[in-house]
Amino acid sequence: MKKLIIVILLYLPLFLLSQENTDDLNLANKILKINEENILSNPIYHNWGSSIIKGKDGKYHLFYAQMSKEIGFRSWLTDGIISHAVADSPAGPYVHKEIVLEGRGPGYWDAYTAHNPRIKYFEGKYYLYYMSTNTGNRLLSDKEFDQARNGVITNEFRALVRMNQRIGVAVSKSINGPWKRLDQPIVEPSGPIAQITCNPALAKRPEGGYIMIVRGDKPNKEYKWPDHHELIRSQAIALSDSPLGPWEIQPKLAVGDLNSEDPAIWYDSKRKRYYGVYHAFGYMGMITSTDGINWEKAKHYKVLDKSLKKADGTEIKANRLERPFIYVEDGVAKVLTVAVFENNKNSYSLFVPLD
Repeated sequence: MKKLIIVILLYLPLFLLSQENTDDLNLANKILKINEENILSNPIYHNWGSSIIKGKDGKYHLFYAQMSKEIGFRSWLTDGIISHAVADSPAGPYVHKEIVLEGRGPGYWDAYTAHNPRIKYFEGKYYLYYMSTNTGNRLLSDKEFDQARNGVITNEFRALVRMNQRIGVAVSKSINGPWKRLDQPIVEPSGPIAQITCNPALAKRPEGGYIMIVRGDKPNKEYKWPDHHELIRSQAIALSDSPLGPWEIQPKLAVGDLNSEDPAIWYDSKRKRYYGVYHAFGYMGMITSTDGINWEKAKHYKVLDKSLKKADGTEIKANRLERPFIYVEDGVAKVLTVAVFENNKNSYSLFVPLD
């Protein structure tokens, strides 16, 4: 008995150390002031959400969403494109290189739009995840499609393209393509989310396999615009043994009932836990998990509100601040990217350097 007590006393500190809460990441304290080189705008396109990866060439490659200003900002659901830009630093300045993906037209699952990109490198290949949609068995006339482009969700035709949102992926051996798309979407709504899948965020799991946070609708909820649209969003967890799937959506939601969307996710190997950042319509919040299944608010939950200081003393006051992404290099969060929509209706991609 005495020997057992001695063994317990010897190993108790190690056990307690292993149970230590490592959730000490404070992104809000890492935010640095921004310069013009941290802004990517375009005179004929709205720039929106973006995703960064470092290429084998040592440069930083940005994949970002764009919508024609001539057609209108709401055309993200019908006419979005995904473009590729390059920089020498992850915080910019970025130079546009090419359009990578756009809708393939009737007859394909991704007939209309390519939006909300996430670029990843797994097992020797680049995976470009994105959202797209179609009109099912109905072929819209030009007039109907124009109504869908900038209509509200209650518009019959816009509701049709909304309800057919799905997540797909394009694969390439090179960061510069060519990109091969799959013939079918990779994630269908099930379990705690219904109707749609969109806004993918992915990470590799330390024990093997892959994890995705995916947005869908809450089951049995009617979408009413604009009064109750915030009540329908849900973010679920999906797991897979392969970057291509099949993806199995887990029964427990990642975020629960909080009005939020557009997550980013990564695994912090130093802290041995996952982190996720999302926008909650007024601010950016951060959640964390040690197993990828059970999530909670991080200790330093609030990351950012809608006001950002520039190095010249002026402020960016965004009407909308969405689509966060955290660029992590060598285990350290280096850049927070967000999409900004200003009161003057201008939108652009913003790259916030992190200390």
